[in-house]
Amino acid sequence: MSTFKNLLLAGAVVLTPAHAYAAPKEAPIAEAVTVAMPAESESEPDSEQSLANAKAKMQKEIDQAIALIEKIFEVDKLPPVDPAQLALAQQTTNALIPAGSIEKMLDNMYGKLFRAFMDQTSSMSDLMLSIKTGVDSEKIAALDATSKTAIADMFDPHRKEREDQINKVIKPLISEALGDLEPPMRDGLARAYARKFSAQQLGDLNAFLATPTGQAYGAEWMSLQADPEVMIAMVKAVPPLINKFIDRGPELEGQLKDLPKEKAMSDLTDAELAKLAKLMKVDVKTLKENRDMWNDDMTTDATAVDAVDAAGDAADAAADAADAAAATADAAGDYDEAYDRSNWSAADLQKVEDLEAEADKASSAAYDAEQEAVANARKRLKPST
Repeated sequence: MSTFKNLLLAGAVVLTPAHAYAAPKEAPIAEAVTVAMPAESESEPDSEQSLANAKAKMQKEIDQAIALIEKIFEVDKLPPVDPAQLALAQQTTNALIPAGSIEKMLDNMYGKLFRAFMDQTSSMSDLMLSIKTGVDSEKIAALDATSKTAIADMFDPHRKEREDQINKVIKPLISEALGDLEPPMRDGLARAYARKFSAQQLGDLNAFLATPTGQAYGAEWMSLQADPEVMIAMVKAVPPLINKFIDRGPELEGQLKDLPKEKAMSDLTDAELAKLAKLMKVDVKTLKENRDMWNDDMTTDATAVDAVDAAGDAADAAADAADAAAATADAAGDYDEAYDRSNWSAADLQKVEDLEAEADKASSAAYDAEQEAVANARKRLKPST
């Protein structure tokens, strides 16, 4: 797996993912699509092998992500943990992460959103009845509960049993999976506490957590991180934070402009090249040749890039003008007939067609210039052997 993918996966491991909630849009008519399923006897061996391959691939990528995280945080350089200190820390984390605490936290964070999503996608919801029947959801919303129930019963008379069955099967599995996360989380947190706090401090923490108040705190502190009050406060804090960076943009830009720019090979003198060659243990002649090649290619590429930019600007300008002309043509109303060019004046039609032709020509010129720049870059970038 590439380093970029490793970084993405490592980030997913380190950070808790943000919830992405998107309700389905109302559709006028639901179209049923029949999918041909292969025979079970034929697909089962392939499915088992595919599942095994998928598991192996996932484990390999997880191992790579873990190795990357360990490298980034230099885990191998951490000092060993004193066993006595670790025992005290384990007592602390056992109190801070009691059984069921992760499930409670996630239910605080996602429970209401998930239940709202399920309500909106159930066969009883106005949205789903609209999708099934093609009737506008506002008309369905005006119906009384008895009518909605009767309509839903026509499509899915066993929906309650199905929902109960899903909850009966899925919820225990989720609880079991979240429970499996708690021991490694306690272990990792215990090692962190053992390094961060002294034996005296851990003893004080354990004494507090043994009190009724401490026990109440230990049972709630994790779920409180996902309390609606906390989440709403954090969301409300985002706009001022963004505005602060926007407002200070010009000031920051001015300060950063004062910094000296990074040197390229073309900026180095012969004396600096000689020093660089000595440090890199290479022939100075090789560095000089590379520098001179960069200078020649950069001059050629700069010309090509300028041509690309100029052609691109011309294409953008022509496209903007064409859009403006089209907007002018249908500004009188929102009727579809306004898009029919036969309804345009001769002057408007000619103007749009001329601008479209100019945009096509500029786009073609931009493409040609880009290809020239690519060709020049390929000449400069010698393939490694």
